[in-house]
Amino acid sequence: MGMFPLGLAFGALVVQSGLDWWWAGLSAALIYGGSFEFLLIGMVAAAAPLTSVAVAASLVQARHVFYALSFPLHRVRGRLAKTYSTFSLTDEAYALTATEQARTWSGRRILWLQFFMHLYWAGSATVGALLGSLVPDGVTGLDFALTALFAVLALDAIRDLRGDLPTPVLALACALAARLFFPGQMLLAAFALFTAGLLARHFATGRKPAHA
Repeated sequence: MGMFPLGLAFGALVVQSGLDWWWAGLSAALIYGGSFEFLLIGMVAAAAPLTSVAVAASLVQARHVFYALSFPLHRVRGRLAKTYSTFSLTDEAYALTATEQARTWSGRRILWLQFFMHLYWAGSATVGALLGSLVPDGVTGLDFALTALFAVLALDAIRDLRGDLPTPVLALACALAARLFFPGQMLLAAFALFTAGLLARHFATGRKPAHA
């Protein structure tokens, strides 16, 4: 349900940026890129070249490559269902399916979860765009809605770790290392380091003998 206020903020921001209201619903339905869509608003309003849009999309959405390493796509049955599940893999869907409770979810439940999140996002973005003209021009912070949602999901994930504190510590260390050594490509470097760290920890702990 958190997709509703986020979509409303996105739709209102689209109209306030000078774009037509239908652009919000079309973008939400076909692009469905979350953070990239917020970035795309400014690029479209500024008539940025397609090459710049393509590079920005690759950099921002590259994190989904790493999501695929642990997203339970193998539970989803059928080629068409797998295709849609891959398309609708978002940060929010990954965060929800990566919890301890989600390990028992069926492929049908995962697919319906993604479908309704997609529907909520596209519908609320359209409504937000239609009502965007009612939002005063002096209102600020709409572009921060997505960051706020990520912060809430991160807090929920940390609470669900049940003592597995090294994971957020590892994530913070990777982010700091990427910021220090790869400032120009911080996002990609941080995800690459984090993935390498998770794989190294997995193989290291997996080789430990089990205790009775």
